Amino acid sequence: MTLVDFPQSVCRFGIATGDITPPVGTYHRMWGAAKHDQSTGVHRPLIASVSLFQSVDEDASDAGQQLLVALDHCLFEQADIDRITAAIQRQAGLSPATVAVIFSHTHAAGMLTRDRAQLPGGDAIPGYLDTLAETVGRLAAQAAGNRQTATLSYANGRCDLAAHRDLFDEATDQWVCGYNPAGEADDLALVVRVTNAQDEILATFVNYACHPTTLAWDNQLISPDYPGAMREVVERATGAPCVFIQGASGDIGPRHGFVGDTQVADQNGRQLGYAALSALESLPAANTQFEYSGPVISGATIGPWHATPISDTRRADCARWQTDRSIVPLAYRPELPVLEDVERERVELQQQEQAAHQAGDEARAADLRALVERKSRLITRLTCLPPDQYPFRTAIWRMGDAVWVVVQGEPYQLLQRELRRRFPGVPIVVAVLADGWGASYLPPADLYGQGVYQETVAVVAAGSLEHLIENVATRIAACLQTPQTTG
Repeated sequence: MTLVDFPQSVCRFGIATGDITPPVGTYHRMWGAAKHDQSTGVHRPLIASVSLFQSVDEDASDAGQQLLVALDHCLFEQADIDRITAAIQRQAGLSPATVAVIFSHTHAAGMLTRDRAQLPGGDAIPGYLDTLAETVGRLAAQAAGNRQTATLSYANGRCDLAAHRDLFDEATDQWVCGYNPAGEADDLALVVRVTNAQDEILATFVNYACHPTTLAWDNQLISPDYPGAMREVVERATGAPCVFIQGASGDIGPRHGFVGDTQVADQNGRQLGYAALSALESLPAANTQFEYSGPVISGATIGPWHATPISDTRRADCARWQTDRSIVPLAYRPELPVLEDVERERVELQQQEQAAHQAGDEARAADLRALVERKSRLITRLTCLPPDQYPFRTAIWRMGDAVWVVVQGEPYQLLQRELRRRFPGVPIVVAVLADGWGASYLPPADLYGQGVYQETVAVVAAGSLEHLIENVATRIAACLQTPQTTG
């Protein structure tokens, strides 16, 4: 072999970013164990990044473009995501079918849903969400106006920030959500560099699977968690926006997490940022390949390689584009709770919480408040579920040598590991939590019935993750027109 190609994509690309930090004092309580309701300050601003990818051959059709909206929030209700896509359509002229709204999933941005409007600081939520939708619409218009031909280059970095978070506590005989030293965690940080015809960096993307749960119930500050410091590190070095894409992290979180200290979040972020920079520095110039130059007689006979421009045929291959947006029906689990039962259980817990306060047992009252919160979130999930089966939305688009996969909910890491195993050498960007929480967690079938938190709140049946993997893998193979590795 005397020639080595690097994975690349060629497309038209535009990006715009903006500050979407809520006002201090907005309802902030995300954690059941939190004692506060409202934010008291800002650790780092929350950012919205809007990126438009477009085929070089098609300027207008839905099939030839994809808009990726990345928000520093945990999740939104579907109605507010619809408001965002409507604002994008109104201000940028882009069809909602081409839009995917994804979330960094920071747990320090606050639970900003309209059903919290009656709680302390909740009166600010509706206005904030309305303004955010208009801001994203404006950014989408800017991204469309910034479009230019660009090359995307892909590099694999490694970072051990992420750790397995399903831990069995033998002392109390229960599963907890915490660092499991014996568990395996995907450490791949897939980094994408976007450059224009003048070799200027337009943007970078960091696709990494790790819950932003460094900051937990003791934190009262609005924060993007570790993605904030990660972006700062990369943007300082590149002079261009850095977009964080949360990977399949249903069972992955930071080794050092669940704290109130923002310095720990920044430390975690810098760790990922330096790993991303290392991967970026490994990339050759865009639109080049590595070619053997032939022997050179020296003290030893040397075999040097050098970068050469790719051919027009190769560049055309890098510009190949294909889009597949599909709904994957997933069956509900047969033991799904009944809404009326959950509502009754919440009332009973609220009564017990009130009794604990009256008895002066504040520790028990705090625990009961957290259990009430669990029931409230379950009621929200059950209320929003479509009938019969869950219509799980997915989007796949191929750009040259790479495939981008966007799915709802929180799949376990098995999704991305298995897809990448089946298509070795193909960069596969995996973005989760698209258009909200959707079907919530998708754990592997063998975890059902064990009492792991993610399985207990999953609404879809055992085997749903495996079914999704097979569906997406088949569609990726069709996009690439190549068979997948089996076994």
